[in-house]
Amino acid sequence: MFGAQAMANFMISLEIMGLGMVGIFAVILLIIGIVTLLTRLGGKADRQNTSK
Repeated sequence: MFGAQAMANFMISLEIMGLGMVGIFAVILLIIGIVTLLTRLGGKADRQNTSK
């Protein structure tokens, strides 16, 4: 039904899609890490200011 070239192109497209999904996952983890870090740093500063 599909030729060898069509299957090769399909496999290449799956590899590219997989790389894109890994990239998106890595960026999401990076954003979560940055937000968590900023929340911890900001939370400590706010607690110190309100306790004074």
